[in-house]
Amino acid sequence: MKLADKDFELFRDYIYNLCGIYFHASKKYFLESRLARRMEETGITSHADYYKLLKGGAGGAQELKRLLDEVTTNETCFFRNVPQLTALENKLLPELVEVKGKIGFRKLRIWSAGSSSGEEAYTMAMILLEKRQTLLKDWIIEIVGTDINETVLAMAREGVYNSYSVRNTPEFFRKKYFKQESTEKFILSPDVKKLVTFTHLNLYDDTKMIFMKSFDFIFCANVLIYFDTASKSKVVQHFYNNLQPYGYFFVGQSESLHGVNDSFKTIHFPGGFAYKK
Repeated sequence: MKLADKDFELFRDYIYNLCGIYFHASKKYFLESRLARRMEETGITSHADYYKLLKGGAGGAQELKRLLDEVTTNETCFFRNVPQLTALENKLLPELVEVKGKIGFRKLRIWSAGSSSGEEAYTMAMILLEKRQTLLKDWIIEIVGTDINETVLAMAREGVYNSYSVRNTPEFFRKKYFKQESTEKFILSPDVKKLVTFTHLNLYDDTKMIFMKSFDFIFCANVLIYFDTASKSKVVQHFYNNLQPYGYFFVGQSESLHGVNDSFKTIHFPGGFAYKK
């Protein structure tokens, strides 16, 4: 069913006010196709009736989650941004461990925001596991993965991946931390899974964001591209507030905080950059 301009604006504004994701007019067809999928599934034949369901009809809350699953994109893989991971492992992590070690606080907290099906969070878990007997000996490690999409969170908790997800994984990590059952089935080690907790989170929810405290590293790759400037500013300020004083914030390679937030200091390293509080 064709989406009228007024209905497009209605759904666009509703989604924006809920989670900050903004659909430009050029994305009208994308939203129209995703709404059509959900309407077919629910048996609803008019956009007006579907909107009523989302706004408070019986089962509206569950249907809203399903719609948000449809309109969020989840493209990721293990070891996706190698320059960031190299900088984390060889420079930023040792520096942070030294600073925290001086005050006797041996706890490391990392947040993968917009974690999708878990590849980013689990990548960091594997890297940190390799430091357990050396740099991070006797340290408490906590990694939190959050996403607004319930479907991908369930996949993350399961920890089973296909060859596309592990395509960039170095052979050492693939052999050590995965059990390969077929060419298309890689089962993640329980040792990796137990380091990561996955939870549902809307980055636009001020109340819940306030409680995401005391992180040393926050990764939020290719999430801010779905927000307009106002939404980005709001979400990034929460990230800034929730970082430790010496913490680092990472975004995607094609993203920038220019014109969004000037509280961070940009740190450059070979092949990339990060933001420091």
